[in-house]
Amino acid sequence: MLLEKITMPEFQAALSDTRTAIIPFGSVEEHGRHLPLGTDTIHSMELAALTASRIPVFVAPPVWYGLCRSTSMHPGTITIQGETLKKLATDISSSLCKAGVKNLVFLSGHAGGTHMAYLVDAGEYLLERFQDVNVAVLSIIDLVKKLPKGVVETEGDSHAGEVETSLMQHLRPEDVKGTDSEEYPSFPAFILARNKRKYWPGGVWGDPSRASARKGASILDMEADLLVSLVKEMELLSDSSE
Repeated sequence: MLLEKITMPEFQAALSDTRTAIIPFGSVEEHGRHLPLGTDTIHSMELAALTASRIPVFVAPPVWYGLCRSTSMHPGTITIQGETLKKLATDISSSLCKAGVKNLVFLSGHAGGTHMAYLVDAGEYLLERFQDVNVAVLSIIDLVKKLPKGVVETEGDSHAGEVETSLMQHLRPEDVKGTDSEEYPSFPAFILARNKRKYWPGGVWGDPSRASARKGASILDMEADLLVSLVKEMELLSDSSE
């Protein structure tokens, strides 16, 4: 159930079918020369909606902005501070919990390490504030790592490469501007780079040439199956604590 499409009475009635909400997080961030800036958010939003078509679950409107550290110097990227991201996550979640939600899934299409750390921190805060609430925090990369071997051909594919290009060819083909060159960042170990674009000029992490719309549809389908399993696991935890 997409929250923006249901009424107050429908929300109240749906609490008898589910106490779980997925909150999609994403970013407005460069994705090479061929994918739209909203790729991360579109991915998490569409995956959450597909999951909701298979199992009763609330889906909150997406949080479009994230903490984009490595791509902050690329044209088009809009980044927010980690504390802003954490506050958005905790405020939205607190409202849902007060309305009767017991399980929260932070599903992030943007998988930056610092970004994810702040979402984990938000989840820990919620565990302390609400004693009967469960929180799961995961990125799209976490789901891709659980796909059967061979589904993704590019080892270490991460950003605007095979996976994301395939997904956008499936979800928003009209927004995909061809393809781009294979590329991998070369950031120095341990040293924070001031000129980040120097070490990652094109903004691709993987091989977009291996992408296809058919592969994107298959990946999205398998991701949704994994997310359905996670929701069921969380609801069992919630039931056992009551």
